[in-house]
Amino acid sequence: MKHVERELLSLKEEVNQMWKLVLSQLEKARQAFFNHDVELARLVVSRERRVNAFELKIDSDCENYIALYSPVAVDLRLTLSMIKICRTLERIGDFATGVARHVVDNDCNDLDAQIIEELQIEKMFDILMSMLSDCYVALETENTKISGKIIAKDEEVDTIYRQSTGILAAFVENNPTMARSALKTQLLIRKLERIGDHCNNIVEEIVFYVDAKVLKHSRKQ
Repeated sequence: MKHVERELLSLKEEVNQMWKLVLSQLEKARQAFFNHDVELARLVVSRERRVNAFELKIDSDCENYIALYSPVAVDLRLTLSMIKICRTLERIGDFATGVARHVVDNDCNDLDAQIIEELQIEKMFDILMSMLSDCYVALETENTKISGKIIAKDEEVDTIYRQSTGILAAFVENNPTMARSALKTQLLIRKLERIGDHCNNIVEEIVFYVDAKVLKHSRKQ
């Protein structure tokens, strides 16, 4: 029995390592964007392979654990949740890489600091980093009481995203030659909004594992 527990702890540690890597990717993408740091952005892009490798290994290890030990109840829920969480983390890593590619391609540098501030992109990054960190804490402590706080933060991100369309449309009307940069910036903001959605998906998996409740769809209703 102790061997089985060790295997499960090993799986959790792998997920923790992947989580820290994805958090690092998002933070570096943020720094690269605001500092126009192309070299740091390239580092984020190059480390995407490490995120992908984590996902493949965790997926395989979880499948092997199920096949070898036939877990039930909470152990089975944890294993299934870890499979889905690592896939979601991989998607968040993809979006962080997408942000970094905008920096490498110099897509948004033409926009002045005032419009970037009006779009509240820095606030979006702050909220997303907080959401991803809170999800990590929720899994580590098996505390689902903070799930409502995390979901509420995603609503903030959605609000900023919805407002960005009107802000950029008005900007293009006054600055038609900046239309390409504005469109690329809208794509970047959309990537950030999707990261928030994926954090919500992680919350759903943690609640499923800890409380044996399914939040999917019911939360939208």
